Order: sequence, then C-alpha cells, then structure tokens
Amino acid sequence: MTRRRATILSHWAAFLLLILLLAGGPSPVLAWGYVAASGLMCALALVLGLLNGPGPKLTGAMRALHPWQSRGMYVVLGLTGLATLGHLLGRWPFDLPLERLWFVALSLSSLHAVFHLWRHTALGDGALRRITPRTLHGIL
Repeated sequence: MTRRRATILSHWAAFLLLILLLAGGPSPVLAWGYVAASGLMCALALVLGLLNGPGPKLTGAMRALHPWQSRGMYVVLGLTGLATLGHLLGRWPFDLPLERLWFVALSLSSLHAVFHLWRHTALGDGALRRITPRTLHGIL
C-alpha cells in the first residue's frame, strides 16, 4: 500500500469512526478503530511529513496558513486519539467527557472540509481529488 492510499484510508476511516462514535455512543470496537486510524495517520505525518502542500492557486495569507491548518488538524486528531486510548485503558484523569472532545474534533473537521470544498470549487485546484479514492474522481 502506498503512502497516499494509507493516508486516504486512515483519513476517511477516522472521520467515519468519529461520526459513528458520536451518533451511536462509545462502542469499544469503534473507539479502538478510531485510535488505530488516528494513530496511523499521525504516524505517517510525523515520520514522512505532510502529504500535500497548499497548491499553486492558493495565494496570500491562505497559502501561508495552509500547512499550519494541516498541522493543527493533526494535533486535534492525535489528541483525541490519545484521549480515546486513555479512556479505553481506564486512564482518563480528566473531568471532561470524551464525547465533548469528539464533538470538538468533528466540528473542526467540518471547518477543515468546508475550506477544502471552497478550494476545490472556487479555486478549481482539485483539492478533493487529493484525498478521495480514485473511484470518486469522476463525480468531482
């Protein structure tokens, strides 16, 4: 499996599992899946760096902000993955419900998605093609 495929798979798996965890409640199987997907995605980024740059059509402040937005999303993903792991292992020392962290992660993921939808539609830079499976490229 290539790095790109592993990133795409872990990206969508983490997103889907996050939605399922919030919709269906804390299931240990889903939670372990989320920990694995978020861990894989963060490990790939830490070891190999960020996969995509801002693209040539993104200019100005948005271009400068792009890598920091990506790093911020990885921090959110990593922290919620670690928090979920801590909860699964019975080592959750905080008085904050895990569901609230998942909701914050989903909210930030939604803003992340809106930004990339804007890039794909307004700038026409193919941002969605970079992170979607090839089978979906025909409808993008």
